[in-house]
Amino acid sequence: MSKAITFSEYGTPEVLHLSEVTPPEPGPGQVRIRVRAASVNPLDMKIRSGLMAVAIPARFPVIPGLDAAGVVDALGEGAAAAVGDEVLGTTVGGSYSEYALLERPVAKPATLSWEVAASLVTVGQTAFRVLTQLGVGEGQTLLVHGAGGSVGVIAVQLAAARGITVLATVGEHDIERVTALGATAVRYGDGWVQRVKAAAPQGVDFVFDASGVGVLADSVALTGDSAHVITIADMSAAQHGVRFSAGSADQAEKALPQLVRLAAAGMLILPIWRTYPLEQAATAHADLEAHRNRGKAVLLP
Repeated sequence: MSKAITFSEYGTPEVLHLSEVTPPEPGPGQVRIRVRAASVNPLDMKIRSGLMAVAIPARFPVIPGLDAAGVVDALGEGAAAAVGDEVLGTTVGGSYSEYALLERPVAKPATLSWEVAASLVTVGQTAFRVLTQLGVGEGQTLLVHGAGGSVGVIAVQLAAARGITVLATVGEHDIERVTALGATAVRYGDGWVQRVKAAAPQGVDFVFDASGVGVLADSVALTGDSAHVITIADMSAAQHGVRFSAGSADQAEKALPQLVRLAAAGMLILPIWRTYPLEQAATAHADLEAHRNRGKAVLLP
């Protein structure tokens, strides 16, 4: 037996419990890892609370979590790894556990910490995917809403590295940090449109909304074209003719190795705010729901 966090009903963080479970057995093409780090993502909390019950119905008990990094300790037939390899990726069946399954393991470079390796997966793939979907390129201007969050931080860096002029709406506490990553930071809140126009007299070509705080109508007006605006966080997207971005496994498979190489080389920074022992998963959820974090939260089984 091994330890994992589980929940058997929707609810607040208090529904998360440390449980004894049978370690999963890898199927064809899968590897089992001894988890060294598991990332806590906003989607984990939406699933736990029941907000995603229609799109992602739970089969209780549920082991939450999407992303993990660890050491391969068992192989399914045809798996693309070897026992002892250090890998990362999206888990099958949950990551808040001592053991987890990966279908598409990506090698973890020695220079990449376990915490960053686990944290890079979903947020990195999301940022990479949205920039691809937008089609924004060198010489154009991109506005990123919610640039202080983990997806926004990566989007800013990827875009700046491609020669894109990046503006970023952030809280006062994130202005210095996001500016250092290559963006022109603009304080969010009332009057943000005027502040963006003043910072970008050339105009804004594309908008990436990672905030979900009701900025879509003004963003469409700013670009002049709803096709130039994408959100990953605002469920009212269709009302504004805006795309709600969703990804595929194929896209993820292409993006993650590139992201890993950039992070390992120090060319992509992903701040880790705090680590928690596995049994404190409920505390991690509560901290993120209260917006206490300034970077990624990571569980260390």
